[in-house]
Amino acid sequence: MNETRRDRDTEGRAHNARPRDGLGRPLPYGTPGVERQPEGVVRTPEETVREAQRLLDAGMPFHAHEVFEDAWKSGPDGERELWRGLAQLAVGLTHAARGNATGGARLLRRGAAALEAYGTAGAHGIGVGALAGWARELAARVEGVGAEPVDAAAEAPTLRADAS
Repeated sequence: MNETRRDRDTEGRAHNARPRDGLGRPLPYGTPGVERQPEGVVRTPEETVREAQRLLDAGMPFHAHEVFEDAWKSGPDGERELWRGLAQLAVGLTHAARGNATGGARLLRRGAAALEAYGTAGAHGIGVGALAGWARELAARVEGVGAEPVDAAAEAPTLRADAS
């Protein structure tokens, strides 16, 4: 790759091909990175929740955000805010784990508000109320004076309302 030119996909669109770490940070070309999530995958809601939970539990919220983003782009309009809110929670956790307390807290709160606006219906078994509470509590904690970056795996939320 000529580093003076932008990476492009097979259709000529800009696409960053640099390897990334587990929190989605770009690494130098040639450095081994974490396998990236394929883009544009259409999954069932069950598959989306299962894959996102696996990634969150592995401390990879950036990658979980990409799974939620696929769901918000490919799912029905009535569920768009649910998936977008979940993506915002994952990105908020990503920022908090990278040490960006301000950005992390802002996205965690934005995601919580999106989930609360969606209601407590708990579509697909997702515990929207518990997730909104988790996000607001983590946002307050990461904004604390002298707050350190969080451990993404240790802070990973549980997506299912019925999971223990």
